[in-house]
Amino acid sequence: MRTLIVSGGRIGRGFALSFLETERFDRIIGVDNGLRFLYENGIMPTHVVGDFDTAAPELVDYYRSRDEIEIRTFNPVKDSTDTQIAIELALELQSTEIVILGGTGSRIDHVLGNIQSLMLAKTAGVSCMILDENNRIRLIDGETVLTKEEQYGNYVSLIPLTTEVTGVDLIGFKYPLSNHTFTSTGSGSLGVSNEILEDVGRIRMKSGVFVMVEARD
Repeated sequence: MRTLIVSGGRIGRGFALSFLETERFDRIIGVDNGLRFLYENGIMPTHVVGDFDTAAPELVDYYRSRDEIEIRTFNPVKDSTDTQIAIELALELQSTEIVILGGTGSRIDHVLGNIQSLMLAKTAGVSCMILDENNRIRLIDGETVLTKEEQYGNYVSLIPLTTEVTGVDLIGFKYPLSNHTFTSTGSGSLGVSNEILEDVGRIRMKSGVFVMVEARD
């Protein structure tokens, strides 16, 4: 089951609508101020979650009036962001794939929190990504194969999420590596802004988890 989460960060309208024209989702979770994008573009969510500290009250009232929508309201004083709560709901709904729009923007603290929250899905064995017009953000381990034809942008960046990522091989990349160990404290920006030179780029690691950002200008 595919679930779309529409969060309250920056959403490029043209990009998002074009994406939604070609993609189909079984569940749509509206998150706090992400409700505005859904409402303005006539997209009806199946679920709505949040503390609603940023959503316009009239929007919240509108969705509360719709009996077919499940609303979950949370106290603003809580230990999880609204986006994390939405990911937890998507997992509760037994999603097999989760895509997050509105997970990036000017609040870097929220962006970093959203990236860390992807680990909830990864631990559950569920594909989960944050998507905007310039970036596709995922967590990877083991082996990942990227093709030039299908990659999201020209640049591939690998940032260690775990303390260490060991035995890293990068094959088919402009900056290859063999059996390298990344650390969250000592590797600096080594994994940033690589490029695939061949038809296929392979990323292998023995242990650990990378944040992989496929980026385009």
